[in-house]
Amino acid sequence: MSIDETKPFVPLNIAVLTVSDTRSLEEDKSGATLAERLTGAGHKLGARDIVTDDVEAIRTLMKRWIADPGIDVIITTGGTGFTGRDVTPEAVEPLFDKRMDGFSIAFHMLSHAKIGTSTVQSRATAGTASSTFIFCLPGSPGACRDGWDGILAHQLDYRTRPCNFVEIMPRLDEHLRRPKAKGASA
Repeated sequence: MSIDETKPFVPLNIAVLTVSDTRSLEEDKSGATLAERLTGAGHKLGARDIVTDDVEAIRTLMKRWIADPGIDVIITTGGTGFTGRDVTPEAVEPLFDKRMDGFSIAFHMLSHAKIGTSTVQSRATAGTASSTFIFCLPGSPGACRDGWDGILAHQLDYRTRPCNFVEIMPRLDEHLRRPKAKGASA
């Protein structure tokens, strides 16, 4: 992986959602970590909020952000564990048009190097919905640093070679713009 310095940096509008029953925005170290890192990289904080571990509350806000043409990427933190209140994957995955299994694999590889087998206690997930990238990280500042520094900072940078998410963004909704092929039954 390398950076092509001949290409311009393309700032994205990134929304950060913290899912927690116990934190307020003022106490939200994980959301703050993501906001600091993404703005430090040159992106714009498109929105930031906190919701409780409630499927409908999460979905309602996610749907609003997915429909917002001013938000390119959503990153959630929290609710990816196995307790009864951890419902972020259940809330978000049904909204995906396409799952991004490689994100979870890459995240667990990074995490394993730092916390060993404890990484299996996370259900980090990602996908696309309409033309929006969505990444769901665990609720610790360390996991947010690992996810941003190890994966997202690179994949959300247009200059990253050999490929990155920014360069495919204009084509994410091409299935919605393309008429059905003649003879197609689906």
